[in-house]
Amino acid sequence: MPARRIEIGGVVQGVGFRPFVYRLARELGLRGWVRNGAGIVEILAAGSEVALAEFAEALIAQAPGAAQPVLLANMEANVEAPDCGAEDFSILDSVGAGAAMRGLPPDLAPCDDCLRELADPADRRYRYPFINCTQCGPRYSLIHALPYDRANTAMAGFAMCAGCATEYADPGNRRFHAEPVACPDCGPRCWFGEAGGEAALGACVTALRAGKIVAVKGVGGYHLFCDAGSETGVRELRRRKRRPDKPLAVLFPDVAALLAECVDLDAAGLAVLRGVERPILLAPRRAGAGLADSIAPGLGDIGVMLADSPLHHLLVEDFGRPLVATSANRSGAPMLIDPAKAERELVGIADAFLHHDRPIARAVDDSVLRVIDGAPRVMRGGRGMSPVELRLPFTLAEPVLAVGGQMKSTIALGFEDRVVISPHLGDLDNPEACAAFARMAADLQGLYGVRARVILSDAHPGYASTQWARRQGCEVVPVWHHYAHASAVAGEFGGDAPMLVFTWDGVGLGPDGALWGGEVLLGRPGAWQAVARLRRMRLQGGDVVAREPWRSGAALCWHAGMAAPEGLLPPGGMALAAWVAGVNCHESSAAGRLFDGAAALLGLCKTASYEGQGPALLEACAGAGEPVPGLPLRVDAAGVLEADWGPLVPMLLDESLSVALRAARFHGALAATAREISRAMRDVHGVEIVGLAGGVFQNRLLAETVLGMLRADGLSVRLGRQIPCNDAGLSFGQMIEFGARK
Repeated sequence: MPARRIEIGGVVQGVGFRPFVYRLARELGLRGWVRNGAGIVEILAAGSEVALAEFAEALIAQAPGAAQPVLLANMEANVEAPDCGAEDFSILDSVGAGAAMRGLPPDLAPCDDCLRELADPADRRYRYPFINCTQCGPRYSLIHALPYDRANTAMAGFAMCAGCATEYADPGNRRFHAEPVACPDCGPRCWFGEAGGEAALGACVTALRAGKIVAVKGVGGYHLFCDAGSETGVRELRRRKRRPDKPLAVLFPDVAALLAECVDLDAAGLAVLRGVERPILLAPRRAGAGLADSIAPGLGDIGVMLADSPLHHLLVEDFGRPLVATSANRSGAPMLIDPAKAERELVGIADAFLHHDRPIARAVDDSVLRVIDGAPRVMRGGRGMSPVELRLPFTLAEPVLAVGGQMKSTIALGFEDRVVISPHLGDLDNPEACAAFARMAADLQGLYGVRARVILSDAHPGYASTQWARRQGCEVVPVWHHYAHASAVAGEFGGDAPMLVFTWDGVGLGPDGALWGGEVLLGRPGAWQAVARLRRMRLQGGDVVAREPWRSGAALCWHAGMAAPEGLLPPGGMALAAWVAGVNCHESSAAGRLFDGAAALLGLCKTASYEGQGPALLEACAGAGEPVPGLPLRVDAAGVLEADWGPLVPMLLDESLSVALRAARFHGALAATAREISRAMRDVHGVEIVGLAGGVFQNRLLAETVLGMLRADGLSVRLGRQIPCNDAGLSFGQMIEFGARK
């Protein structure tokens, strides 16, 4: 009898793939077995040639919705082999512990079937906050090791009751081999003060309706909840958390009419919100939405999310209105996951706590997406979307760890022909964040069963990630910041053709020792050359420049020979004197500082309370603007094309023009400059592909204007979708750059 050995990779563990294979094989009359291997699913199937062919095709085409299967092998097998099993088809015990793992599943939002049971008074899991099945529930946040079996998860301490054990063992049941399966009789429980179970949920909702701020333990950590319609409540949350301006996410009941009242969403946006990843989606806010103005001061978009767990679903549906849902950690600190620590750390912030006793193996923050040019783009990868596992266009000789930069930190682990990118870790500005970074580096390597021999770091010696890398006793290979940005977009889209990449961001050390951020690179991974840049400006102050946009605004004026507008500078004249004398000054081409300066000159943001505040306000206030020319271009002594932003300064200071018009003209001028540089490079170098990389292209207005202009010129333009264009994409870009060099 013909037989096949089949290996399936991708996301196939924790998503009901083995039960699916089992049922499919029995339907087709095949015998053999299926089992979890080291992050893959291994299958031995025997039967007719026709049935085997249909089986192999259906494994991919008919896979469960949460699975992402990839066929790794399909080879002939000996049907008489001792391990072929009985005359029927069965699920064998998992194997492969200690090998390099594959396909770690992310956390999945509650599926429709579980939500129906959750709402059914006749169901034994009615209103049970931890309901799940093979198609939904926690995964990455509770896995200790692969293969993905209950004993290797945070659910190991919960013994299944007879009812759950029966479902778990029944091939016809939706919970057949669902590892986190549980019910009110045997699973995790929640509590609110002295109240437990259903009473805890009711007490939490009552507290929220009374205007309280409640810390709620979710899938990947604690969030702070309060009434999103209460201006008083939201302002109080900001005061207690010392977060005066940074936008707050809003958790909505899944009611289409309510969403339509508050935000501008098309069908594609609604599909993103309702997807199994349940990200935060930045969406345009509607006027008169009934939400507190202080949710996102001065911004046109708000972060919208739907419930990512049954617990959150019950809370927001019972509350009946939108809730603020922001990470319950002090600014810059990692997510909180332990009840006792949460109560200690959140004294003076949270009025009350809704805890549960399902352990969290690793903290995971929310994912954040923004629709740009009609496609959802990842701004921050986290719960539901991490870890990201991708194929590399090369095979690594030994495992490699890429540790990214200083801001929006992520870590990438490369081995064989794969790379795994961690969830968002945040900015490495304090010891707690650095400790969480070190834990993630160890966790990734331990979870996937590989030990890095080479560490890739940013070339900047002052970054905490670079300093950590140098303490590990491994070979450390530095990668230039903007080369990594360019390689990230090149690596995501693939291909060997040369690209022109605009690497516009806040700041990064360049190969010439200058602080880059407005460079345009030509080439391919492993061979980049700066061919254009924004004119460099002299800035007074060190890292404080990024937090004080007035310094960039003043520098723009002083370079142009103009006085800074009244009220921009601190009193005393010391800032100008230090700038003229070059005291504590540096030069930078950074586009981010140009945006900061424009925001300051328009009176939008003199001092920023969060990273990127000035540029965000500048984008939000921009109105419709007529087409404007690009900035003047000249070739410098090194042959680099330089764009002079000087003409923007008098326009930004022209109070006869509205702030909205000036902001629009600023964006239009930069977009037109990108078009002119692209045209020049196509004429000289024949470039047909352009990439947009760096945090500046999180700006939807700028990105869509540039995309439209370049496409109108017949160019192919690429902006990251799965890999963030901001510094969260650096670790992946470092891996691509390193591999290309090799």
